[in-house]
Formats: sequence, C-alpha cells, structure tokens
Amino acid sequence: MTGSAPQQNQQKRDTTAPGGPGRAYTVRDAVIDFARRVGMTSVFANPGSTELPMFRDFPADFRYVLGLQEAVVVGMADGYAQATGNAALVNLHSAAGVGNAMGNLFTAFRNRTPLVVTAGQQARSILPFDPFLAASQATELPKPYVKWSIEPARAQDVPLAIARAYAIAMQEPRGPVFVSIPVDDWDQPAERVPERALAHTTRPEPAMLANIGAALDACARPVFVVGGAVDRAGAADDVVRLAERHRARVFVAPMTGRCSFPEKHPLFAGFLPAMRERIVELLGGHDLVFAIGAPAFIYHVEGHGPHVPPGAALYQLIDDPNTAAWTPEGMAAVGNVRLGVLDLLERPAPAVERAMPARRAVPPRAMPPAVPGERMSVAYALQTLAEVRDAGTTVVEEAPSSRPVMQAYLPYERPGTFLTMDSGGLGYGMPAAVGVALAKPGERVIALIGDGSSMYSIQAIWSAVQLDLPITFVILNNTRYAALQDFAPVFGFAPTDPVQGTDLPGLDFVTLAAGMGCPGVRVSEAGPLRDTLGRALAGQGPKLVELLVA
Repeated sequence: MTGSAPQQNQQKRDTTAPGGPGRAYTVRDAVIDFARRVGMTSVFANPGSTELPMFRDFPADFRYVLGLQEAVVVGMADGYAQATGNAALVNLHSAAGVGNAMGNLFTAFRNRTPLVVTAGQQARSILPFDPFLAASQATELPKPYVKWSIEPARAQDVPLAIARAYAIAMQEPRGPVFVSIPVDDWDQPAERVPERALAHTTRPEPAMLANIGAALDACARPVFVVGGAVDRAGAADDVVRLAERHRARVFVAPMTGRCSFPEKHPLFAGFLPAMRERIVELLGGHDLVFAIGAPAFIYHVEGHGPHVPPGAALYQLIDDPNTAAWTPEGMAAVGNVRLGVLDLLERPAPAVERAMPARRAVPPRAMPPAVPGERMSVAYALQTLAEVRDAGTTVVEEAPSSRPVMQAYLPYERPGTFLTMDSGGLGYGMPAAVGVALAKPGERVIALIGDGSSMYSIQAIWSAVQLDLPITFVILNNTRYAALQDFAPVFGFAPTDPVQGTDLPGLDFVTLAAGMGCPGVRVSEAGPLRDTLGRALAGQGPKLVELLVA
C-alpha cells in the first residue's frame, strides 16, 4: 500500500537529507544534527534497553562517556558543563535511572549547571498497559529540580523539544532540563531543527544599576560579598577591578561552590559562615553591603535578629530572579553578573578616593607540626598540597568537614580552579573531577575528597581509568563522618556523646582503586607526604593517594 501524499512528500525530502541517500531522515538524525551544532557531542550515559535505539549508528565525531551508576553520569556531566560553559547531554535509563541520578541532579540544579537530561521511556503503543520499565509519570519524577520537563506528544516533536530544552538550560539562571523519549520515537520520520540564534544572557536594568552605582559612590565603608555566579559569568577579574575602585573589602558568600575572588588579594576578607548572627558580626562596621553573584544570604542553622548590620544598606546583583525575590531587604538588579559589573565600571570613578581598608588579621600560616609515627593533621596535609600543587591546577573538593581547614591552608588565586557542590549533597566531587578533566585535556585535576563522601560515587575512578584522565584522587581518611560529629553540639549533643552512624572503620581506598585499575598509595604519617604528592601530580593517567589523617 502506498502512503498518503504528505508521507510520500516526506520520504522524497528525506532522500537528500543528512540521513543519507535512500534513507528516511529520522528523529535520531535530527537530534544528532542539532546536538552537533550546539557542541553537545559528549554523551554522558549509563545504558538501558529503552535508550539503545538512540545510539545505533553512533556518529564518529561523538563521544560516549560511560558511568557505572547514574549519579556518576550526572556528576561527570556537571563538571564537564561547568568547565566548558556549555550544556552537557545526559542519557539515563527510564524511571530507575532517573531515580539513581536525583542526588546529583539536585546538585546540578543548585550549581546552576546547564544539562540536557534525556531518559528512555517504553514504546508508546504499550504505555496504556503500564509495561515493565515504563515511567508512569516521567515528567514529574525529576521535579522540582529541573527548569523544564517534557515528554513530547509525538515522535516528530522530539527534536524541537531537545532544542527548546537546550535553550532553557543555557538561559540564566542556567540549570538542568529533562526530556523523556519513548523507545520507538528514534526511528520515526522527522525534519531538521531550523537554524536559530538565541541570547542566553540579559543585561540588568540600567536604572537599577545606576542606583547601585550612586550608592557605591556615596557610601563610606563598602563591603562586597561574592558568590559562584561571578565565576560562572567569567566576571572574576572585573569584580577585582570594581573592588579596587571602591576600596571595598570582599568576603566570599556562605556555601559558595566556585572561585569568586583571589584569596591572597589585599582586599580579600575571608569566608562568611552560614549563620545569620555571625554574618552580621563579620560585616559590622560597613555602611553598604553589595552581594555580587551570591544570595544574601544562605543560612544553615536557625538564626535571629537583622540580616545585615544596623545602619548598613543591602544591594545585590544576581542572575537569578528567584533568589532576588527572597532577598530579605534592600535593592536587587537581576541579570548577567559580568554585564552588570562592566556597566558599573563604565561609570566615572568616585570623586573622592577612599583609603584602602586594613587587611584582615590572618594568623601566620606556619606549617602545622607533624609528630613522627602519628597521623598527620588535615592542616599539615593541605598545607603540603598547597606547596606541591601548581596554582593553575583545578581542585574539585568534597570534604565538608575539612573545608574550613582548606580555606586556611589551600588558597585559590585564579578563576575556574575550584569547584564544589552548592547543594551540600554528597557524591558529586569524584565524578565532577572526571568531567573537568575531560573538558581540560592534558591538564591534571585534583579531586580532594573525604572518606565518607568518596563512597557515594566511588565508581568514578573506573571512568577515569578507562578514559586515562590525569586526575589525582586525594582521599582524606579520618574514618568517620566528621562533619556530623562536629555539627552535633548544635543540636544538644555533649562533646563526649556518641553520634550514631558516623564511624567508618575498615575502608581501604588503595585496594578499592586497584580493583578498578587505578594505582594508589597510602600515606599514614607526614614524612613521605611531599614526595608522594609530587609523584601523584606528575605523569599520565589517574592516581589515588589515601591520607590517614587525625
């Protein structure tokens, strides 16, 4: 039987389409073509039956990046997208795979990472019968931690859905999006996604920026609070210039997941904790607080009293209107952080130049003592790493209990050289380091991970080995969930009270790494640390160093 006239015309058009002479142009062809055009040629995935047709005739210029568990897949894609600045393409397996990925999908949402997440769905013809492996409410499962979620009504709508998903993921504030694709859609006829150009950033309202600029010029003692959106927007150097112009001290906002300001700069004032009263105390003495690329403010424990010091006015420049909406007081300009800072720098310099504020009082960072035969302190380990590491090496960190020590002994001076999770959820750091290393070919990456954190996505070591990536996994092994034990007094625990479920004896990371093909070494005291780290940061391929710390 011959097809209808529209079908015949479609087949006629398809014979000259990129699918090749004599072959119909399909949904798969259209999606691959669009992904190629926007630079999503690395597919981070864990395979399942409902995804297999997507990868038939896999194009030679694409790369399939296999993760052994879906949390690893999303973590790798997150690190890759943050390092490249472009959305990464993720493929998960139906409902079970999306469920496994949700922890790191939540982190990607908090990180403002652009991801186009696809998941397989059962064939449309059997969906009414609740078949095996079907996602009964596919679009609801990843919510609310995606910006947009869809299962297209027709197979022919899949390419346009992917194109829309990419545009939404890249639009600031960036973030993950989700497309559920029935398994029988890939071979259906489709048309090529038309060429189009979209702006992914918006310039903040000029009148609002003029008000902020006038307030900066008029105040006596400004202080900046900078966050991860500064690094995401490529605005770090511009923020330094703005701080120098206004002689403003600069704090890093609580729970910031990226580099925000060079930590050896004379104006750098330190890191704000996620506690309201302590933030107000540290910002005291300033009459203007300017939050740049950061919420004002992220809290971790209940607090009371004002959000800013008495007599201080709060201003904000942020890429996220939702964040601006819950900012408790003051004035907020919403839009791309770099464009906003550049507009502020276009204003004439203040008529009266302020004196430079006093540098923050920092205790001398002498090498912490190390006692032969005893476990080294985290401070000793990180001070040594700081001395051995090149300043341009990217560190992906997930050692929450050691972060205050890291902030004291392992400073970051260059944009793009530090990543951690904005969410507080574990299992991100090890796979994210794999993604960063893929995005920066030939550059060594350091994954600085706690022993408890590492066990959430330890499979990332296998991916690093298979891809032969220059990653040095540094595991700080204190045999416990130290962050929980340290936090317990906030909830009424006495110093000697046991905290259930926080001891982690018996983990052997060198053996775990060897089982996945990664060479490793354990350091139990300070003596060989420097030489061991030096060797682990040199050469090719992944390596693991397990540090037994006090």
